[in-house]
Amino acid sequence: MLRGAPARTATNMEASLTVPTATSVRSVPVKLLWDNRTVINNHLARARGGKVSFTHLIGYAMVRALKAMPEMNVGFDTVDGKPNLITPAHINLGLAIDVPKPDGSRQLLVPSIKAADNMDFAQFWTAYEEIVVKARNNKLTVADFQGTSISLTNPGGIGTVHSVPRLMKGQGAILGVGAMEYPAEWQGASAEAIARNGISKVMTLTSTYDHRVIQGAQSGEFLKRIHELLLGKDGFFDDIFRSLRIPYEPIRWSNDIATNHDDEISKQARILELIHAYRVRGHVMADTDPLEYRQRSHPDLEIESHALTLWDLDREFATGSFGGEGRRFMKLRDILGILRDSYCRTIGIEYMHIQDPEQRRWIQERVEQPHVKPPREEQLRILLKLNQAEAFETFLQTKFVGQKRFSLEGGETTIPVIDEICEAAAESSLDEVTIGMAHRGRLNVLANIVGKKYSQIFREFEGNIDPRTVQGSGDVKYHLGAEGEFVAGSGDKIKVSVAANPSHLEAVDPVLEGIARAKQDVLDRGAEFPVLPLLVHGDAAFAGQGVVAETLNLSQLRGYRTGGTIHLVVNNQVGFTTSPGSSRSSLYATDVARMVQAPIFHVNGDDPEACIRVARLAYEYRQAFNKDVVIDLVCYRRRGHNEGDDPSYTQPLMYDLIEQKRSVRKLYTESLIGRGDITIEEAEQVLRDYQQQLERVFTEVREATSQPEEWTTVPDYPEKPAGEAVTAVSPRS
Repeated sequence: MLRGAPARTATNMEASLTVPTATSVRSVPVKLLWDNRTVINNHLARARGGKVSFTHLIGYAMVRALKAMPEMNVGFDTVDGKPNLITPAHINLGLAIDVPKPDGSRQLLVPSIKAADNMDFAQFWTAYEEIVVKARNNKLTVADFQGTSISLTNPGGIGTVHSVPRLMKGQGAILGVGAMEYPAEWQGASAEAIARNGISKVMTLTSTYDHRVIQGAQSGEFLKRIHELLLGKDGFFDDIFRSLRIPYEPIRWSNDIATNHDDEISKQARILELIHAYRVRGHVMADTDPLEYRQRSHPDLEIESHALTLWDLDREFATGSFGGEGRRFMKLRDILGILRDSYCRTIGIEYMHIQDPEQRRWIQERVEQPHVKPPREEQLRILLKLNQAEAFETFLQTKFVGQKRFSLEGGETTIPVIDEICEAAAESSLDEVTIGMAHRGRLNVLANIVGKKYSQIFREFEGNIDPRTVQGSGDVKYHLGAEGEFVAGSGDKIKVSVAANPSHLEAVDPVLEGIARAKQDVLDRGAEFPVLPLLVHGDAAFAGQGVVAETLNLSQLRGYRTGGTIHLVVNNQVGFTTSPGSSRSSLYATDVARMVQAPIFHVNGDDPEACIRVARLAYEYRQAFNKDVVIDLVCYRRRGHNEGDDPSYTQPLMYDLIEQKRSVRKLYTESLIGRGDITIEEAEQVLRDYQQQLERVFTEVREATSQPEEWTTVPDYPEKPAGEAVTAVSPRS
């Protein structure tokens, strides 16, 4: 005796026998579908996590085809003894889900995604996964099964090549998806023969329809429409990439190009041209802007510009020195994978202007490698530093409303980057890291890198300023220097100091170089250059102030060199109120550094793991070649220039985007959880610990009744002598 769901299934099958059906069949090549799915999932694995299946893409193509052909989204019913055409208001796509039961039996459920026609691909993917999770967890309700207008079943997942499924009463059609296989006559061929002859796997699509309301020509046209979409027509894959915010153009369908022996030699040369193009201009296609999403491209980086097609992806080519030792031949798919990972993800590298081949080769050996995820301990350290940076700024914004502090919000990744540089310097047993920086983020660096006591920073906000400082208040807390000791995760220690900067901007650059050179001269350890200068710049000032170019131009001279400076440009894409397009002619704020042949690493501030990788690479380059190196940390400024102004008056479009953005800490936490690297509980615990620490210190400061015994302001202010001083420029009497 059948009871419950099995009994309902039997009843439905009996009812389906009353539906007069016919079936259309079409074979579709799936090479483009396969390749674009690979690009999508490679991006997701590096970003938010998750995986897109073939059925997600086919289902979305089905919805797009139905929007173009609403006559397929209909049903039949008898009302008062008269036949009626049912036209649903929306596309409610039923999904055939095979659910295993505890007793080992299986149950077929067909819940539906409601109003799929109103969704972009990202929304459709999310709704699809939610329905599947509900089915697996036995959480489906009656509402999930109601109103289904058309269904999708994919028995190809278990190897079925061709399916003619039953059609339920009330639905107009059901799409069956077969397995993806090479044509039968090619299934014994080698992979090399298949690639050489341009053979694609194919799948069979079947459209089983209610012949009372849908005609065979309509069904055939419907399958043709899906076929065209899966070959990229009408921007199908462009829309999918856009909805998932994948910053590259999808692979395009094209016919294979027949070649003879001479053409093969020419094609080999074009492969080497493509590799060179990525090395020179890959940074143009890199996803380095955390604010603006767009699909980036450049003619030199498109395989079509080099007369290559998707059919060449699985063919092997000689690559010379590319790809490391022992790899004389590589598939174009693997070549492009390494090139994109190296030059077009969230890091863009300018280095081919360097004339020394050894330096170029050094960079290539380190970046032209398959992506390796950082270890879990490194991820947790990055998250800890982001938590510290954000919690510190949020705390000051909450407790000292309206006070100027030139916050680092939007550029919090600066703290993990400086932390990584200091960590590397400590592991190398350098003597000191000397930091020169402008006002933006200065307090955060003093607190989270140098180790200046929170209590003293809070006292200064409370107005308890060192009486020796001029006027005792105002901007002074942003200009003070400090020194402390940095402790690396390995336990190594190194001295770290921030030079006093009486200016908001770049006047500290030559001062810091002088401090570093003087300390190196005192230590007298020659070419070791044991003091590392680290200059933190703003983007507008780096491009706009002449002192930057002057300092760079002195960097390699025997009388001024310091063994290489790491320049960290906190690029918040606005200078006070001025956009880059109104403040400089150069493409990048860092172009001035090309004149001394410094490598420039542009990196997306919303990808902390990439930022840490760049920080380590920049440090190792400085150590290897004793030359300047530039990190262009592309981020944004969440608040006004000094928290007292409203930036939306001068940059309304930019600040519309910024208001909608979640912080880098939240984005990184979500991606770690999405990729399964950490649990939600671990992420919450890290933040909670730091917030409790800040609250405790703040309470202590508020309750303190006395001034501190000594002020730790560095440098000490000398007593000024009484009377007039005679100088070389005193007016003649």
